[in-house]
Amino acid sequence: MYELRMYDVTPGKMPALLDRFRDHAVDLFRKHGMTITQFWQDADEARNRLYYVVEHPDMEARNANYERFRNDPEWLEVRRTSELDGPLIQKQESLFMHQASFFHQS
Repeated sequence: MYELRMYDVTPGKMPALLDRFRDHAVDLFRKHGMTITQFWQDADEARNRLYYVVEHPDMEARNANYERFRNDPEWLEVRRTSELDGPLIQKQESLFMHQASFFHQS
């Protein structure tokens, strides 16, 4: 199962959010059994959106992994210190997808 996560980033906070993913969140996701396959920034900079895909075995594993991630003391501290000047994200959405049976990348 794939989860496409979409963030509406607080104006002016994209560099801080990218730093937080690069320096902390990607490793913390990995620690909690989640694999990020790709990141994208919206081609229309005015939209100020970040997108990424996380692989999960199934919804139950996804929920358990995120629960551990959200309660990880290291994540709580990273989030606290990265948001001292305010939240980095205004809104987060997720879409859940399964790979189409006919398509396999090699």
